[in-house]
Amino acid sequence: MKKLFYIDYPQERFEGHTHRYRCALCKEETTKINGTLEGHLPSCQYRIDLEKAGFEPGQVVAHVELNTSDEVD
Repeated sequence: MKKLFYIDYPQERFEGHTHRYRCALCKEETTKINGTLEGHLPSCQYRIDLEKAGFEPGQVVAHVELNTSDEVD
């Protein structure tokens, strides 16, 4: 089983930083985790619990076609 993003983990704010957070369990910064299960340390209880529940590490790639070119009138 895979989720598109793994963002339901407990987070805590870095001391003295307004918009900087990390996992409350493994202390990895959220920008390093980047919504992936493998972004957490292998010893993180969040990651361990999800892997035991059948969730697989490995980034799920969502492919979205974006056409950003301007249309000609």
